[in-house]
Amino acid sequence: MVACNREATQRRRRVVFFTVAAFIAAISVLLAGAAAQTDCAEGNSPLDTAPPKNMSPQQLIDKFGVEEAKVKQARTHYTYMQDVLIQTLNGTAVDGQMHEVTTVSYDDKGKRIENVTFAEQSTLRGVALTAEDMDDIRVFMPLILTTEDLPQYNLTYSGQQHVDDLDAYVFHVEPKKEEKGKRYFQGRIWVDNQDFVIVKLCGKSVPETVPKKKKERQDIRPTFVTYRQPVDGYWFPAYTRVDDTLHFRAETVQLREIIKFTGYKRTAGPMAKP
Repeated sequence: MVACNREATQRRRRVVFFTVAAFIAAISVLLAGAAAQTDCAEGNSPLDTAPPKNMSPQQLIDKFGVEEAKVKQARTHYTYMQDVLIQTLNGTAVDGQMHEVTTVSYDDKGKRIENVTFAEQSTLRGVALTAEDMDDIRVFMPLILTTEDLPQYNLTYSGQQHVDDLDAYVFHVEPKKEEKGKRYFQGRIWVDNQDFVIVKLCGKSVPETVPKKKKERQDIRPTFVTYRQPVDGYWFPAYTRVDDTLHFRAETVQLREIIKFTGYKRTAGPMAKP
């Protein structure tokens, strides 16, 4: 996100990981409470740093990369709703908002198709959405880390944790190198120890833009946490939350985001079995 002139912008595997009731309750708390830093540890037990049993960390990485590829391919055979709510805050009060609802589908070649069904005029204060922000919503917040993607990253095994109703392996993820014009995920992922897919991730997209000259654009990325839910045997992204404070040169902006991915419906066409 970039700073802007205020006057210029107006989750056990076969059951639900994060129940609908809990999800609604969490949303209600967020909308009523004060902004804070995104909490990656929420719902986690203490970290057990013992190595994984029966396989090495690299074997584990190879296995979940294959399972993630199945998730990515399967998701292109579904339509779903993407509900984006972004708010700026002054203390506990919302002083600006952007709300957009989009129906997402894919053509027979897997190309993403978006149809905006609701969009209100943005009144966000102190920030302006960029193309990178939209990439966060489309790519990095609902991150699916496949075998094809893994060579771009260094993955460090951290241990095991109980995450809500799941037991998961934890990895720290960072790009091996940052190539010009490309963006990456940096943070932590939680991989289910039975289905070997990502069920939670927390981090941000990188790189950020730190300008050398006063007039150059300053682009700061917020930290987000994303949870998945099972849909027809696949673990699909369900919702993302951001509670962050962005420190720009001229001012500090409190930011809250709720991104919901709901209403998954399978479309016609062949699809690999889970």
